[in-house]
Amino acid sequence: MRSGDSSANTCLREEPEVCTYQTESLSLNGSGKGGQGWFPVTDASVYFDHPVHAASEHTLNLDFLNPTLGPGARVALELDAASALALADAIRTVLDASDSLAARQASPSA
Repeated sequence: MRSGDSSANTCLREEPEVCTYQTESLSLNGSGKGGQGWFPVTDASVYFDHPVHAASEHTLNLDFLNPTLGPGARVALELDAASALALADAIRTVLDASDSLAARQASPSA
């Protein structure tokens, strides 16, 4: 499940050219490791905003969580734009390579 523009304010300052107030939320099937160990990840949020901790003016923020397990079941990332794009490219590269490998392994040998 994805959602587009969120009603939540994701900008702490008036900078309309950067802060879009857009939050993408989606359901996931995975695992994350937090302070209490591993937990099932069921939800994610992606937004571009001022970071809480990273040393950048703006970051792409990723929250991986399981709301049914409370606030301890959360992993958060703050990435500068270049790092976020590099991560997205790396994910695509790895998934495309694994798809190609699976297709080659499924093909009958000549």
